Amino acid sequence: MPLLTTRAKIFIGTWNVRTIWETGKASQIAMEMRRYNLAVLGISETHWTQAGQKRLATGEILLYSGHEEDNAPDTQGVALMLSKVARNALVGWESHGSRIIKASFKTKKEGILMNIIQCYAPTNDSNDDIKDQFYERLQSVIEKCPRKDLTILMGDLNAEVGIDSTGYEDIMGRHGLGERNENGERFANLCAFNKLVIGGTIFPHKRIHKATWISPDHTTCINKKFRRTMEDVRTRRGADVASDHHLVVANLELDSTTKVQYSLPSRY
Repeated sequence: MPLLTTRAKIFIGTWNVRTIWETGKASQIAMEMRRYNLAVLGISETHWTQAGQKRLATGEILLYSGHEEDNAPDTQGVALMLSKVARNALVGWESHGSRIIKASFKTKKEGILMNIIQCYAPTNDSNDDIKDQFYERLQSVIEKCPRKDLTILMGDLNAEVGIDSTGYEDIMGRHGLGERNENGERFANLCAFNKLVIGGTIFPHKRIHKATWISPDHTTCINKKFRRTMEDVRTRRGADVASDHHLVVANLELDSTTKVQYSLPSRY
């Protein structure tokens, strides 16, 4: 069964939950996932180490990626929680350390996969070397996604892209928040280079439906070719797992007019 079709909407979310170490926390997250009818939920700050997958008692599958070293600290960590529909459409997944995880799913269009990359970026005041390492690794993951595929990049980017889209008109709308910070500059450049449209900036919403924390640091992006597949992005403030971040949800429905194009990747 495909995850994405031309006849039905699906909802995907991204959320910094602060931790899933606590007893019952994963089940609580799964309950909120079902309440908002999410096919896939990207999770930041799991605080789990290593990589693996776990089936919850409620039926969801949790794919997780954390620090790869033995005796690593219980910090960072990312995961993808899959509904039954997403689980059945899963083609494969990859762990990329404590900050990046990727999964690929079947769609209704033959020859097109849906790649979802969930990430957790270093904070704006982190060391530049740490930021460079993260963005280099993220770029490597993105550029391995075939251009014919639909690619979603989402997560806690710890970045503010602001409201000024000058120089980034191809990948930004006019509905961002705040002022662009250093992380926002890095993130906007990454999106421009890879032709990823920043979803939170293209849909007009009240501020309360945009801000995800003290700063608007969560985001969901889609490759420009499939821009019309993304119908909305907004925060869902009613979701609660004792985190100071809000759930961000995107509505997707496969655009039937998008044509499959096969081409050799260009060199970067």
